[in-house]
Amino acid sequence: MNQRMQNPAFAIANVGPALMSLGQALGAARTGNIPPKLVLLTHIRTSQLNGCSYCVSFHSREAKKAGETEDRLYAVAAWRHSSLFTPAEKVALELTEAVTVVGGGEMVSDDLWAEASRHFTEEELATLLLEIATTNLWNRINAATRQQFHLKAAAAA
Repeated sequence: MNQRMQNPAFAIANVGPALMSLGQALGAARTGNIPPKLVLLTHIRTSQLNGCSYCVSFHSREAKKAGETEDRLYAVAAWRHSSLFTPAEKVALELTEAVTVVGGGEMVSDDLWAEASRHFTEEELATLLLEIATTNLWNRINAATRQQFHLKAAAAA
């Protein structure tokens, strides 16, 4: 598959840097029970659901650099059937799926929200939701324009 165009976020002045600043602000906002590896798991799962190969590759490599194990990275797609994830991680991944796969009916059920609230504070939930939404934005841009992940560029970074 060939890339259709340069990343649209960087084709329009100030948009790419603004989106990058959003990511940096969210990184600075992570508190309490939200370790970077958990956020990266939500990025990977969102990207899997959206079919964004660029982001799956990018975030998997980020997670590995952050200390995530290969076994857990391999299991993200089947997290419901894995014993490798904590209850908090599982609820974060369930929230990720609910926010990412938009269909008929209620996006996030009251039961899911109640369970998420047992594991995360309101500020942490806000952070998770914004992380998931931002990943969805990047996924949709990258998948629509067939952005390519280049191993040589990743190795140089």
